[in-house]
Amino acid sequence: MCGIAALQVRNDALRPQLGTLLDGMLCEVIERGPDAAGVAVYDNPELNSAGVATLSLLGTDLGLEPTAIDTLLGEALPEGTAATVHELGSTTLVSAPIPVDLLATTLHQSYPALTITGRGEHVTVMKAVGNPRDVSTDHGLSTMTGSQAVSHTRMATESAVTATGSHPFAVSEDLCLVHNGSFSNHASVRRELKRLGVEFDSENDTEVGARFIAHRLQQGDTLESALEHLGETLDGFYTLVVTTADSMAVVRDPIACKPAIIAETDDYVAVASEFRALAHLPGIDDARLFEPEPGRVYTWKI
Repeated sequence: MCGIAALQVRNDALRPQLGTLLDGMLCEVIERGPDAAGVAVYDNPELNSAGVATLSLLGTDLGLEPTAIDTLLGEALPEGTAATVHELGSTTLVSAPIPVDLLATTLHQSYPALTITGRGEHVTVMKAVGNPRDVSTDHGLSTMTGSQAVSHTRMATESAVTATGSHPFAVSEDLCLVHNGSFSNHASVRRELKRLGVEFDSENDTEVGARFIAHRLQQGDTLESALEHLGETLDGFYTLVVTTADSMAVVRDPIACKPAIIAETDDYVAVASEFRALAHLPGIDDARLFEPEPGRVYTWKI
């Protein structure tokens, strides 16, 4: 049993409230997953900007110096620019005005012990072991602005209670996935993806789902078709929320074992494991409230 809370803002006037609203949602699903928590926030101008790659790294005190990173990047950095290193709660953010893959590859080759938990020009991923309320407070979620965000409270079942195994899983540029449930055939799907050259960071079954979606998107799928293929390939019971730089998607397994409820208004789309996580949202009395149908993929664009 895990908890999911996600919010996509349609009315730009609500962007300054994104963190406050999501923090309230997250705190209402703590009982579903008190072991660990994670959050991904999109388009926070203090953390991300267009044309600048940002990596979210697990932990702080990693010994990363901007000057050393500048040296590693060498001629890849445009003249007059530099890398930055910023600690946020239990997360370290490294940014540079270069392609995301180049920054990730360079850091991984030079610091192989680092764990990259998020990457992109639009998203910042923060996750840690501990009470979700503390994780949120340590990272300053309630003060954050942005276009959309997804959060997760974890009750570990398929792997150990570690920050690496916490959600969201963000395995490619600006792509995040959170999961309530489990995949029964994740080991066989993992082997097939490895055969195709896909690399993994953990033994978590949710990472298999995230890697599968990322692989399908690289093959030319839309987000909707990637999730449809996931439903044909991965067995189990699940509710998934997937976010990209400009989209959010929700899907449940074909017999809808895991709960989910959606609130849709002109101002926002919100998703949560329980209604009480939505009850405080503005305009909730007039929202269209519904449970996603089994096996159906729902998508929304920013």
